[in-house]
Amino acid sequence: MTILALEFSSPQRSVAVACAGRVLGEVIETGARARPDQKAGALTRQSGATEAFSMIETVLREAKLEREQIEILAVGLGPGSYTGVRAALSMAQGWQLARGAKLLGVSSGDCLAAQAQAERIFGRVNAVVDAQRNEFYLAAYEISEQGWNAIGPLRIVTMEEIQSRAEAREILIGPEVTRWVPGGRTIFPRAATLARLAVERNGFVAGEKLEPIYLREANFVKAPVRKSTAL
Repeated sequence: MTILALEFSSPQRSVAVACAGRVLGEVIETGARARPDQKAGALTRQSGATEAFSMIETVLREAKLEREQIEILAVGLGPGSYTGVRAALSMAQGWQLARGAKLLGVSSGDCLAAQAQAERIFGRVNAVVDAQRNEFYLAAYEISEQGWNAIGPLRIVTMEEIQSRAEAREILIGPEVTRWVPGGRTIFPRAATLARLAVERNGFVAGEKLEPIYLREANFVKAPVRKSTAL
């Protein structure tokens, strides 16, 4: 199966293509110019203005594939950048409507855990993602050389809990964790890792069923009716 993976949940956005379990190419957006990263096996773009569709076209060209050959789209569902995740979901939904590809959503927390394992971070690991409002998404994993498992549900916690875990010398990872915990490890969820996770999963869904992971209830305040000043 040929998989196109979109991981836009963090400040580092990435797109990857995998076929038969092997990653054929990856594009990572981090900031103004694009340059090949031979060590990482990825093309790194250094421009926040890079368009997502340009990233997709680049990775398909690097992999020598056409759009019609993509059978599965795997999308990082967050938690993380609500705008980024929504953009990835919209592209995946449009792709399915146009070409009938299968869609698969994967927790970006799981992607962080798998990336941490790839970087040989073992033990009890806390994935920390900014949830705004001085709060954080927190998911705990037990990671070893053989694999990883979630050992607690994803939840929203306060800064005090994050600091408490840091003081207890627990391992904290995340895209921006060092902003709050200097001893944390900066780990980004990557599309290449997402593609490898997708190979082992089959929870395909229709486009309208693909939803971001967002733990807060939506609250809306109705705007007051403006009084007419017309004479």
